[in-house]
Amino acid sequence: MYIRGFFFLIDERFPRNNQGCGAAPRFDNSTGMLSWLEKLWKQQEVPRDALGQRGENMAAKYLRNQGYKIIQRNFRCDVGEIDIIAREGSTLVFVEVKTRAYDDPTPEDQVNDPKRHQVTKAARFYLSRYGVPQPPARFDVVAIIWPQGREAQIRHTTDAFEATF
Repeated sequence: MYIRGFFFLIDERFPRNNQGCGAAPRFDNSTGMLSWLEKLWKQQEVPRDALGQRGENMAAKYLRNQGYKIIQRNFRCDVGEIDIIAREGSTLVFVEVKTRAYDDPTPEDQVNDPKRHQVTKAARFYLSRYGVPQPPARFDVVAIIWPQGREAQIRHTTDAFEATF
């Protein structure tokens, strides 16, 4: 744990003296201190959503093993984001991945109406690049329940919801 003050930083990894203060490292010049601080902050960086990232990786691998061709991951545009865009035969599949450490409420239930609408808008934007006629498309949900220290369970719901155009 770090306590940040106006001009000081106490690092729990350093031994404490009798007054409970952390022993600070000694530096010969300011560049030594800057490099130490940069290294300290880099060690503290934690992925924004490590479980979600691992779940998306697992979902992409699962879909590839099922015969899907992954076209794009984490497609972002002004109107929204799609976790995975894949192709199964001639059908484009827009996949929403939900990863949770628990199954209550179910990850599938987390894909609510606003999320469906957002995914639909992003899919419409993606499909607009194809012109007319557009390829057939559908919306799937891959739910991953991954309790800490245990095997993950994958549930794939095809045609999970209709477009909200």
